[in-house]
Amino acid sequence: MFTALAVVFGLVTALSNAVAVMAQHVASTAGHRRGWRWLRDVIRHPLWLLGWVALAASLVGQATALHFGPLSLVQPLLVSELVIALIVRRLWRHQHLSARAWWSALATSVALAGALVVMDPHGTPRTPTSTAWVASTVVTSVAVGLLVLAARRAGPAGRAGGYAAATAILWAFEATFIKSATQILLASGVAGLLTSWPLYALIVAGVGGLTTEQLALREGPLRVSQPLIVIVDPLVSVLYGVSLFHERLRVSGAALTVIGLCVAVTVVGVVVMTAAVPETLVPGTGLGSRQVPEAPRG
Repeated sequence: MFTALAVVFGLVTALSNAVAVMAQHVASTAGHRRGWRWLRDVIRHPLWLLGWVALAASLVGQATALHFGPLSLVQPLLVSELVIALIVRRLWRHQHLSARAWWSALATSVALAGALVVMDPHGTPRTPTSTAWVASTVVTSVAVGLLVLAARRAGPAGRAGGYAAATAILWAFEATFIKSATQILLASGVAGLLTSWPLYALIVAGVGGLTTEQLALREGPLRVSQPLIVIVDPLVSVLYGVSLFHERLRVSGAALTVIGLCVAVTVVGVVVMTAAVPETLVPGTGLGSRQVPEAPRG
């Protein structure tokens, strides 16, 4: 029952993220003015407000999903935002999308579902020890720092890749704080949450992730940054789930073979989908312009 609720709210989170990205993209490109007038028009646009409402819904959905299910189940589900975004594009914006986009979306969905079913993330979550938190924070900080330093010294593709990988790690780490903050909120109420460190660690990780995401999108091609964010986030989240919350996975030889195959198909599907979907949301747009909805949050 709890696993089913985690899946439902995980998919709600992915849907909310897709709607938020779509709504704010439409709002930000609706006018032709620039500077402060453009910003004023965007803020007044109803879809901009809808985007923020959807973002708030995604945070609530993710927190609820992480309360009911393991990190190593919920975070990989957010990859489905890319697939949901295709459906939203078609139903809302009436945009024509290539057969390659739809087939890659289908392959990604089937492979992702297969990996999660075979992997079978489970286990009663444990409260991480102080030592575990400190170790995870140090390792995460060092990894993100090294990736940012490497990105600063690389070419456009390398910069996009380095910042994107740093973004994915920060968002995966942010999910651990969301899970812990939700547990504190349910146990101690709002007062307990406001006096707990996971809430403020969540804010720091979130701001850091947004910063590196914008750098990744600005410094290099989206075909590099988006697949890395989408793929690295769930993989790192599984590591956090196992190491911090003692989640358990099915790791027999046969299961690992199937999981590896499914992960490989998911990776290829994400890469192909990213390249096949146009960036513009203009109805009728096909493969003439590059490329995809923004990467999933969280």
